[in-house]
Amino acid sequence: MPAIYPFTAIVGQRRMKRALILNAIDQRIGGVLIRGERGTAKSTAARAMAALLPEIEVFCDSPFNDDPNAPETWSDWVRDMMAKGEKLAVCTRRIQFIDLPVSATEDRVVGTLDIEKAIQKGERHFEPGVLAAANRGLLYIDEVNLLDDHVVDLLLDSAAMGVNIVEREGISFTHPARFILIGTMNPEEGDLRPQLLDRFALSVDIKGIRDPRDRVAIMERHLEFESNPDKFLEKWLPKEQELSRQIEAARKLVDKVKYSRRDLLSIAALTSSLQVDGHRGDLVILKTARAHAAFEGRTQINDHDIALAAELALPHRIRRGPFYQAEVTLEELQERISQLQGQEASDGYSDLSEQEQSEQEAVKKKP
Repeated sequence: MPAIYPFTAIVGQRRMKRALILNAIDQRIGGVLIRGERGTAKSTAARAMAALLPEIEVFCDSPFNDDPNAPETWSDWVRDMMAKGEKLAVCTRRIQFIDLPVSATEDRVVGTLDIEKAIQKGERHFEPGVLAAANRGLLYIDEVNLLDDHVVDLLLDSAAMGVNIVEREGISFTHPARFILIGTMNPEEGDLRPQLLDRFALSVDIKGIRDPRDRVAIMERHLEFESNPDKFLEKWLPKEQELSRQIEAARKLVDKVKYSRRDLLSIAALTSSLQVDGHRGDLVILKTARAHAAFEGRTQINDHDIALAAELALPHRIRRGPFYQAEVTLEELQERISQLQGQEASDGYSDLSEQEQSEQEAVKKKP
């Protein structure tokens, strides 16, 4: 197996690396779309992230990487084996990196049911697809803009629901399909439809690094890696292990991260002020903010977490207003959040429940 370039050795591209790390912490965020010119480390970062993730426990013979500790997510294969009284061995496995070809068909992605065998023998036989292999792993799609729109829809649906359900002729098969979805594309080769863009939770636009010193660092590191991969990997191993431990700790902490009504109002006011359509962006910002707080070892989100999450969740969703077709910077978002919170505070509602707000209104109306 060829050596994989270390994630921590990638020069620059701060937003891209942050988006990948946050999705690794909480797969429920919903994936990331990386748009950029050729040669900007898009695929390198995706492969490096997969190699960085900790091993997972699985049923050894399961083609779906079923989690022995999460019975509510088990595939029909596990349930059928359990019903037969079979004892399933448990082992650990490296998280898989699944590369989806642009030519992939629907059956190749979701899998197929053998209808003939079902009719003749009364047996339910399922041939796993890409989604089965990708469960609890990383699914990478290069040139996602060239993939058939229907297939992209299927992938995004599975990423959102965390399950793949295949139904044919009254027969169905279900298996978990939770994965880190990473799509990359070069906008010069065509863009995704707005409906599909919105389905990607986070989006990052990257460009080639212009600073000469950073470009020199890129050349030096790649030459060092090519000349002696093992030595280069050993050199970066401490940083890789440190980041891996941080991600693993954050995964355990993320569900304990709390948020207040004030935080929710800040998110809603921000997306409303930027005229963001729909509500998916609000939910993505909240999930991403919680993942970032967990990454920093905190159990409460703050305004910085919200601004940082919005920086990744909003660029591909903004269609109108002052930031139309412009880069949304972290500083601008933090300033806007502060302004909106000032307005909320002046109204006296920033931390009040709906019932408390109604009571305040009633008091104000009394003579």
